[in-house]
Amino acid sequence: MALFELTGIHFAYPRHPPILTGASMTLSPGDRLCVTGHNGAGKSTLLRIMVGLLTPTQGTVTAFGQPRRAEADFHDVRRRAGLVFQDPDDQLFCPTVAEDIAFGPLNLGVPRDNAMRIVDDILTRLDLMHLRDRITHKLSGGEKRLVTLATVLAMDPDVLLLDEPTNALDEANETRLIEILLNLPQAMVIVSHNPHFRRRVGTRTLRMTSGLLVEPDPVCQHAVVDTD
Repeated sequence: MALFELTGIHFAYPRHPPILTGASMTLSPGDRLCVTGHNGAGKSTLLRIMVGLLTPTQGTVTAFGQPRRAEADFHDVRRRAGLVFQDPDDQLFCPTVAEDIAFGPLNLGVPRDNAMRIVDDILTRLDLMHLRDRITHKLSGGEKRLVTLATVLAMDPDVLLLDEPTNALDEANETRLIEILLNLPQAMVIVSHNPHFRRRVGTRTLRMTSGLLVEPDPVCQHAVVDTD
């Protein structure tokens, strides 16, 4: 069974031309689907539609085997599909790293002792324990990026939706992120301009162009220089 199936998705922001004009895609277990395309093509919009933060004007979102239309339909989707935003400052709001990671489990009613065990487990798995008690807003951009991933993994999602996950990462942290993602069991949709990252992590790639998701040109897909 597909985890997500988007069919004929149309979307336009108020007083702007349509940004999605019939985009369709399927995410199956084990997929690490990369989505590329120029700035403003609608890639981030697509991720937000998948978890119900935006509502398409036309088309169908089917998630975990059920069509999702109303806001209430997406409550379960947001628990099972973790979205990592492009800007970590949109996602991190607690005083310390440990509190940010614990927030999701606590919000689901997990007892505090158990939530803190989840924090320590996630930080250990990601080799980030040295950040546990750091003040979140004083982290570097790359550190914030990795902590946002930790906050999502603490919810034990079935699917990861990652919006430009290599932003602000130096080479060492990008390599670390690649290792982490390759060892995670979750299916993923990864929006990325980074061709090296896509080749290392993705099982397949779609390009957003003219409001549609299409198979990339094989020549462009393997080019050394990405012109997104």
